Amino acid sequence: MAHAFVTGAAGFIGSNLVDRLLADGCQVTGWDNFSTGRRKFLEGALIHPNFKLLEGDSLDTAGLTRAMAGCDQVFHLAANADVRHGTEHPRKDLEQNTVATLNVLEAMRANGVARLAFSSTGSVYGESAVIPTPEDAPFPVQTSLYGASKVACEGLISAYCEGFGLEARIFRFVSILGERYTHGHVFDFHRQLREHPGWLEVLGDGSQRKSYLHVHDCIDAMLHVTRPTRERAPEAGVGIYNLGTAESVTVSDSIGFIAAELGLSPELRYAGGDRGWIGDNPHIHLDTERIRATGWMPKLTIRQGVVRTIQWLQANPWVYGYRQ
Repeated sequence: MAHAFVTGAAGFIGSNLVDRLLADGCQVTGWDNFSTGRRKFLEGALIHPNFKLLEGDSLDTAGLTRAMAGCDQVFHLAANADVRHGTEHPRKDLEQNTVATLNVLEAMRANGVARLAFSSTGSVYGESAVIPTPEDAPFPVQTSLYGASKVACEGLISAYCEGFGLEARIFRFVSILGERYTHGHVFDFHRQLREHPGWLEVLGDGSQRKSYLHVHDCIDAMLHVTRPTRERAPEAGVGIYNLGTAESVTVSDSIGFIAAELGLSPELRYAGGDRGWIGDNPHIHLDTERIRATGWMPKLTIRQGVVRTIQWLQANPWVYGYRQ
């Protein structure tokens, strides 16, 4: 039985991945410091005989190394994903993303774990001049501390693959939507509309164009090229894949999907400008031909992903008042 180690196991994507790995017959060790992860997301996993949850921080190299013992593959999803407020705490991206990734790589090396799947971001492309943006597009000036920290993570992973013969698959995500979603524009808009259904404050002018992907499609793609198995020998080197849909929508389009699902017609109060905050790329649309060439295709459209997210938020209002 393959044994996967998942950092950020109690998070939005991590907890969904844990459930999928367990359903696939894997043994799973989850690792989370619960800075943003939620135990409730692991309710099903915690009663599964093949799951073990360990609470710890990836900045604790010794603890992380002990926790990873006996695992075959690492899914490194833990990160500080706060792009919007990154300039308010610059060290957090460096520590929780870059230094934590170095520690994961060192723990892998100490335990003889050779396979890594890493959640990067489309933010590494900054404000690319090439749309849709392919994996080999040149990196422009970084526009967010989050994106810069992920570029550094990718560099470390590549160097460890070259120097120590590791196998890594790096996934550059667009924004992910779906069940257990707890941050992002759909979450923020739905929270506002719960408080004041008649109007909605919108950062920027609504013309920002983005691509989104449902969490189950995201996990399908990751497992499609990294499915854990004891039988397959690691293939040293790095593979980089953009994950997203072939479409993009404006913020105003997304508001329309949300309002229609809720049966509302709110007044839209735009803050103005072509972006919501420093580092908010006004146009994100990734070229996904490389992952599609492997046979993967997303099952849900962006609109379907937004609607399913709203339906989950409607059914789980506890997420708005949650305290760990």
